[in-house]
Amino acid sequence: MKKLLSLLLVAGVVSLNVACNSEASSDAAGNDTATKVEKAVDLKKSANAAGDAIKDAAKGDTAADPDVPKTKMEFADMTHDFGTIDEGDKVSHVFKFKNTGDEPLIINSAKGSCGCTVPEWPKEPIAPGGQGDIKVEFNSKGKKNKQTKTVTINANTDPNPTRLTIKA
Repeated sequence: MKKLLSLLLVAGVVSLNVACNSEASSDAAGNDTATKVEKAVDLKKSANAAGDAIKDAAKGDTAADPDVPKTKMEFADMTHDFGTIDEGDKVSHVFKFKNTGDEPLIINSAKGSCGCTVPEWPKEPIAPGGQGDIKVEFNSKGKKNKQTKTVTINANTDPNPTRLTIKA
């Protein structure tokens, strides 16, 4: 991801230099204001395209990208037992974690093993040493007897994926 960002930054600077040099040449040649406006619009389009590419890269699956630096996340607990609950109860638990690596932690997704288990996770990168929460809600409607569900977290971690477990 650093390589992509660096490449996009260099491309933007080169575009800016080319546009500035072209504008200086056209001034010397006595070209009209319309040409300058067109070049400014083109430059803005290039900058917007670079910004869009950075956003797309940030949304991408960084867990599978070998060029994305890996980090580590540690949880206070990776399993939570709600104990005995009544069928139909909605219960939740917050799993607390810390980025213990040297790179920003980017969580791409967190998925429950079924529709009754719904996780919420931070969408923004977590800085090294930073902390975050993953809230997991379990809806026991239609679930009788002992239940064990998992939440699979895909992130730029080593190892990947990470699995959390809830029981009720």
